[in-house]
Amino acid sequence: MTVPAQNGIPPPAKLQDRSKLIPFSPRLEEGRALAEDVWSIFNAANLPDDCINLGQGYMNFGPPKWVTAAANEALQAVGPNHYSHPKGRPRLRQAIKDFYEPSFGRELDINSEILVTSGANEGCYSVFVAFLDHGDEVIMFEPFFDQYLPSVTFNGGKPVYVPLHPPTNVDKPTSKDWTIDFDELRRAITPRTKMIIINTPHNPVGKVFTKQELEKIAVIAEEHNLLVMADEVYDCLVFDDNEHVRFATLPGMWDRTVTAMSAGKAFSATGWRVGWLVGPPSIIMPTLAASTRIVFCTNSPLQEAVAAGLEQAKTRGFFEQQTKEYLERRATIVSAFDKLGIKYTQPEGAYFIMLDISGIKIPDNYPFPASLNGRGRDFKACWFMATHEDIKVSTIPVSEFYCDEHCNIGENYVRVSFCKDNDTMKAAGERFQGLKKFLTL
Repeated sequence: MTVPAQNGIPPPAKLQDRSKLIPFSPRLEEGRALAEDVWSIFNAANLPDDCINLGQGYMNFGPPKWVTAAANEALQAVGPNHYSHPKGRPRLRQAIKDFYEPSFGRELDINSEILVTSGANEGCYSVFVAFLDHGDEVIMFEPFFDQYLPSVTFNGGKPVYVPLHPPTNVDKPTSKDWTIDFDELRRAITPRTKMIIINTPHNPVGKVFTKQELEKIAVIAEEHNLLVMADEVYDCLVFDDNEHVRFATLPGMWDRTVTAMSAGKAFSATGWRVGWLVGPPSIIMPTLAASTRIVFCTNSPLQEAVAAGLEQAKTRGFFEQQTKEYLERRATIVSAFDKLGIKYTQPEGAYFIMLDISGIKIPDNYPFPASLNGRGRDFKACWFMATHEDIKVSTIPVSEFYCDEHCNIGENYVRVSFCKDNDTMKAAGERFQGLKKFLTL
C-alpha cells in the first residue's frame, strides 16, 4: 500500500533511518559534550540508595537563614520578580563593590567593572564567547574543572594542557606540593595562544597558588599579551594561614584579567546560579554583550538575597565561621584516612581532597558496568568504593579532568568532597575503613 503525500510532502521512505537526519556540530564531540560524563556515571540513580555522596561538590545543608530570609522577602516584592538589568541588580553590584574593593585594592565601578552572571560558569562561558576566535589557544592547568573544555571548544578555541605535577616521595603531601613546571608552561605557548585560565583555590587539588607562582605567570601573560581568566570561586575557603592572592592585583594584571566568583560557593547555594565577574571595562563590556544574548539577565530575587548576604557577612563574621566549620569537616575525614593508612593530599583551600588510590587492590572478579569500559583505573576504584557493601561512599575519578595524553596522572587519584555536614563526614570516614583489607601498602 502506498502512503499518499500530505500537503505535497512525500512520506518518508520505508525503513529509512530518520534518527540522524540533521548532523550536529562537531564541536560537541571536541568538547566531550556527547560522551557519558563522570557525573552521569556516578549519579545517585546508578548507585546504592544508602551510598554516601562525597563525589559531587554540592552541600547537604542550606544557605544561612538570614540569606534565605532575604530571598523570601524579595519574592514578596514586585520589582525583584521581574527582569533585572543584564549587568545585574544595582543593589548586588553595589554590595559586590563594597565587599570586594579591599581585596582588589582599587575602587570598582558598578556600571563598567562588575557583571552579575547566571553562576560563575555562565560568566566564564560569556568571556569565551566574547574573546575567542577560531583556532585561538587556551592554556589550562590539569587537572581542570571539566566545564572549561566544552566552553573553550564550543567557541572555536583549542585547549592546551599543562599538568600540575603531583608530589613524589612526600609522606604527608599538601596541595602546595602540586607544582608547575614553568619551562613546560612556556613551551606550551605559541603565536595562537590567546588566554590562560588560573583556578585558585583549585578544584580538585585544593592548591592555593602562591604569590611567587602567580608572579611568574604574570610575566608570561604580559610577555605574550594573554587574557587571564582568574577562576576564584573558592576564594572564601582558604585554610592554614595560606594567602589567597588575587591575580588581578599583581602589577600590570588588572588590565588583562577577569575574575570569576560565585554566590553558590560563598553561601552554600549552588542551585541559585548567581555569580559575578570583576575586571576592566575592556573585558567586562564585551562579555556583557555576550551574556545578554545568552541569558539576558540572572534571576532577580536571588540577586537581592545574595546582596543581603554580602552586606551582612562582615558584621556577622560569616566567612570566618564558615571556614572553621569546613576545617572541622576536613579534619574529620583526613583523620579517617590517617587511621586507614591511605595517602592523600591535604588541601589548602576549596573543599576537595585528592585521595591516592594507587594502593587499593580491587578484586579481579568485581563486576563493573559497561560504562566504565575504556576508562581509567580511578573510575573502577570509584565504582568499587561506591558499590561495595562494606564501603558505599561515592567519589569522583580525577582522570576525567585530564586530556588523554596526561590522564595517567589522574588515574592514581579520586576526588573526595567535604562539603557535607560533619555527621555525614564522620559516617563516611567510618565506611572508608572498609577499604583496609583491600590496601596493599
